[in-house]
Amino acid sequence: MTLYEKLQQAPFIISGPCVIEGEDLIMRQAEYLKELMERLGITYIFKASFDKANRTSVDSFRGPGLEEGLRILEKVKTTFDLPLTTDIHEPNQAAPVGEVVDILQIPAFLCRQTDLLLRAGETGKIVNIKKAQFLSGKDMIHPAKKVETTGNKQVMLTERGNSYGNNDLVVDFRNVIDMQEHGYPVVMDVTHSCQKPGGAGGKSGGNSEYAPFFANAAAAVGVRGFFFETHENPAVAKSDGPNMIKLDEFEGVLNRLQKHFV
Repeated sequence: MTLYEKLQQAPFIISGPCVIEGEDLIMRQAEYLKELMERLGITYIFKASFDKANRTSVDSFRGPGLEEGLRILEKVKTTFDLPLTTDIHEPNQAAPVGEVVDILQIPAFLCRQTDLLLRAGETGKIVNIKKAQFLSGKDMIHPAKKVETTGNKQVMLTERGNSYGNNDLVVDFRNVIDMQEHGYPVVMDVTHSCQKPGGAGGKSGGNSEYAPFFANAAAAVGVRGFFFETHENPAVAKSDGPNMIKLDEFEGVLNRLQKHFV
């Protein structure tokens, strides 16, 4: 069974730190998360970004870059035998990233960028398209069909809330239901949906305490894929700390979520 077939049939978790802050932290998290998911019996994909190209401020930490980031991600794959995902921001990143990871993630702000979607599709890897904060769930059929024109039918769609101004996001679960109607696996980006974009003085804030409730609500409408950004100490994380789940609290969140799995 391929990874995409597994993601169509069983609950799964995408998780890891927002950005690659260093090799040691990444390896510790990957080891911990693999052991946790195996113990809970959940299909798992490790996630971390090599470059956060859409940070609020030019002074914000972006990550180690493509070459070093892929080296670290490949070490995670070979050491722990884990499927991987990371985001790409430019069409020319698709091919080299596709040689390492199993799922190419398209950032929400870029989900209508045709060249980016086509290059991602051409890799033959799974393409996870995050719904833009300004689109509806019904609109997401169009980015998906762009990928499918390459002959690649392995598409996933991810909900992460809609922006209504004032540095806030609102999750409208009608969008989740509408995306499910397109026939692709749908993921709830639980922690980014708790974000307050640009709402913390040159960086994004967030309310991580809402994350478990968003996950449970998504499960209630049939979602079986969940994206959580995690960190050993979110208070010192270099990106998205306010909306991340503390690693030693993650098992409790997942235990409660599993009760909603059918």
